[in-house]
Amino acid sequence: MTGGPPGAATLQSWTGGGVLLRRALHRERVRLPVTVAALAGTAALSAAATDALYVDPAERGAAVGAITASPALLAMYGPLSGDGAAGALALWKLGVLGAAAAAVVAVLVVVRHTRAEEDGGRTELVASAGAGRWAPTAAAGLTATTFAAGLTLVTATALAAAGLGWGGALAFAATWGGAALVFAGVGLLTAEIAGSARVATTLAVLGVVAAYLVRAVGDATGGTSTWMVWVSPLGWGERVDPFGARHWWVLAIPPAVALTLLGAALAVRGRRDLGTGLLHARPGRAEASPLLRGPVGLAVHRERGLFAVATAAFAVVGAVAGSVTSQLGGMLDSVRMRQVVTALGGAHAMSDAFLVAEFGLLASAASLVVAAAVLRMAAEERSGRADAVLSAPVGRARWFLAHLGVAAAGGLVMLAVGGAAAGVTHGTATTGTEVVRLTAAALAQAPAVLFVACLAAAGYGLARRSVPLVWLVVAGLVTVAELGPVLGAPSWVLDLSPFTHVPHLPGGAVDVAAVLATLAVAIVIAGVGAAAFRQRDLA
Repeated sequence: MTGGPPGAATLQSWTGGGVLLRRALHRERVRLPVTVAALAGTAALSAAATDALYVDPAERGAAVGAITASPALLAMYGPLSGDGAAGALALWKLGVLGAAAAAVVAVLVVVRHTRAEEDGGRTELVASAGAGRWAPTAAAGLTATTFAAGLTLVTATALAAAGLGWGGALAFAATWGGAALVFAGVGLLTAEIAGSARVATTLAVLGVVAAYLVRAVGDATGGTSTWMVWVSPLGWGERVDPFGARHWWVLAIPPAVALTLLGAALAVRGRRDLGTGLLHARPGRAEASPLLRGPVGLAVHRERGLFAVATAAFAVVGAVAGSVTSQLGGMLDSVRMRQVVTALGGAHAMSDAFLVAEFGLLASAASLVVAAAVLRMAAEERSGRADAVLSAPVGRARWFLAHLGVAAAGGLVMLAVGGAAAGVTHGTATTGTEVVRLTAAALAQAPAVLFVACLAAAGYGLARRSVPLVWLVVAGLVTVAELGPVLGAPSWVLDLSPFTHVPHLPGGAVDVAAVLATLAVAIVIAGVGAAAFRQRDLA
């Protein structure tokens, strides 16, 4: 399908956009509301919990001074704006990380409704029914815009209900919505440039990573490098200063950039043939690699990109966490802050308690990555590729367990790399044995990650349509683990999460019975899922 530039567009080019928009919103009716609720709820709970941490202005000032003096903390989370206002301190960690999460979700949404539809042949069917050339792109863009607007409004309302002023709450929430808008535009453009949905998603997510790294360098170095913060879309939220000066005009930049990227995407779409991209897919090898002769090798081939990117991110986060432990004095001058960090698992030195908290965050992130890898089986089934594999002499249980095993192994590698990186940077100030000690401490979280992997596999095995429900359960387990101790949740609520039953290392004790029980329950759950998968019909 070819066509002229956007300037030559006619009304017919947009025909069917409304129908496609309604279809896209219907398909996202579970995923996007759950994502919005999770992000907004996390922000509101963080705001409510921080009020109890720093009741004394002197304690708040000490924390602000420690954060400002730590290049590692500035690189990871950004500066603390608003002169240490309550809202700024409460949402300091969530500002950049939440914006990055919203950006990734927006990328997934637009690629799912553009390039993925084209790869599956559905765009051609829609075009044969009279849909305009630009209708799919417009519908995907509006779906992402709906997500950005909903995220902004719900987050602002939740923060206001948590006790923050409406002005700061709305400005902060708009920074998340702005990041989603910009990277939705990036996703639309990469969907037109790339030759497949996988490549388009990879390019756009790498854009998010690059924006984070550029901002991190700018924040950590400061001075003449502040221009790097302005270059990064993830740095624009900092310049808004939601709980300080509130530069509202900065919020006009993301929509302007998003519209520019949309125009570029439409221009490319008007000049390329359906099913192609500016980046042509490389031809495969004449003969398949021996690795692809079995379901395990095929699963490794499918998931290698996801785990490569995630492992690299874990290495960076682990290295920063290790280096920050030597700069904790001022940040933890608050008695309440010491109590909270200790409650997250530290039993000895405050540096160990901080590392326990960071390893808990890594384990939560690893569980999400592992769940995504396991649930890729649903996409394989939906696309028909599972039928092709299972038509060969490959049993269903073997195929099912291959994907689960590869995902579990990837989770272990991520944890080990994160712990080793923390040991390297922390060991420069102590001893070389820190690498072994902290690698073991990070791997102590593995039973919880494996439990989540088995839970996701069981949900898919029972029914392919249960994937949204699985994500809801996984998000609940992570939320209980991360916010339950801070909010003083009752013990029976904390016990619902597998992350509560793993050893809190370094510095804590190892409850062998709890670890074995967690692994045993995980194996039983995986067995139930495998048995159900062998009995049910494929899509």
